[in-house]
Amino acid sequence: MNASVSHTDNSIPSAPGGVVILGGAHGSLALARSLGAAKVPVCYVSHDTPLPGWSRHVQHSFGWPGPDDPGAAAYLTGLAESHGLSSWVLVAGGDAEVRLVAQAREMLEKRFRLTLPPWERLQWLCEKPLLYRRAAELGLTVPHTYAFASVDEAETADIAFPVVLKPNMGGGSSHLARAKVIRTDDAASFRAAFADAAREIGAANVVVQQLIPGGGESQFSYAALWHEGQPVAEFTARRARQYPVDFGYTSTFVEVVERPDAAEAARLLLRSVDFSGLVEIEFKYDARDRVLKLLDVNPRPWSWFALAAASGVDLGRMLWDVTSGGTASTAQADAGAAWTYLSRDIIAGAQLCWRGALTPGTFLVSLMSVRAGAAWAANDLRPGLLDLPLTAWRVLTRRVLGKGAARS
Repeated sequence: MNASVSHTDNSIPSAPGGVVILGGAHGSLALARSLGAAKVPVCYVSHDTPLPGWSRHVQHSFGWPGPDDPGAAAYLTGLAESHGLSSWVLVAGGDAEVRLVAQAREMLEKRFRLTLPPWERLQWLCEKPLLYRRAAELGLTVPHTYAFASVDEAETADIAFPVVLKPNMGGGSSHLARAKVIRTDDAASFRAAFADAAREIGAANVVVQQLIPGGGESQFSYAALWHEGQPVAEFTARRARQYPVDFGYTSTFVEVVERPDAAEAARLLLRSVDFSGLVEIEFKYDARDRVLKLLDVNPRPWSWFALAAASGVDLGRMLWDVTSGGTASTAQADAGAAWTYLSRDIIAGAQLCWRGALTPGTFLVSLMSVRAGAAWAANDLRPGLLDLPLTAWRVLTRRVLGKGAARS
């Protein structure tokens, strides 16, 4: 471990010594690389994927019981005391970690510098029923959403298919949480999926929403760093390709585009909670009524976070600047700059070419605009080399074996 991480000094210095990234995967890896390039010391704490910890920019990795453990907050404060991390900036990299840091703010801020607002404000972005209520209050549009208090109520409801099922908040180990979103196209599949989800997390915690037609090309994002209720830097992007191609679990090709309506809606929403921290807000354009509709808010590093620095808006470096008492310089993202998760994008591109929705030449030309990848980086090789086998292992254990266990 690097000598700058002390094991003996339990005092809280006036300036942060570095950044502790708590959980996450590709977004946390990109944040670590951004901070490392700025010579900021980085530690990674996770009970889940080791991927960010393999970066050469991470000084030390720690395991821990995880954000759902009853003693999670106390464990983190103890880690700070025993490893000289007091006053380091604590950044939550996953959904469950976001909830923990915001809810345990009173305890954690005694040892760490926090970037997120307290839970009483943040929950309006993280819990989907509250998010959609706030959106309605602000005049923002969301897809038609159903609320069911029981399985019986869901089974007898008049539903316009297709619909998607989501957990009311990200994070957790349920089948629905691991899948993030489950699509159903008819009553039989919906009833089965809703019953399974309700059995795991409770019917009231399952969000049912009409699916907006269109693929990733209709999905847009607002990405930004906010500080004390105002944007420090921001840009918008489009999910040009996704995997699976019809209903994406993850982005595979994202490009910077101008989308003023997304930025305007995002600013309105974030100002309503006096937001601070990193954030990505997802929208989808509904061609039926020509309206951009709010989907989700991710107040953490997101999967294509590396596109920020690659396009000229280094949100990771800016986060360090504002939390360490400095001033972040303004920047504007380069239009057309792109990010790819290449191993999955090749599969998505092949499927689109097979359908005639894309030509091989167009696919190859699009890759020429790529400036960053999900795991691969020429100056930080190990995460890229190990990402594919790690992904295969996670799919096997969580989506194949895990799914069978969840339904047994």
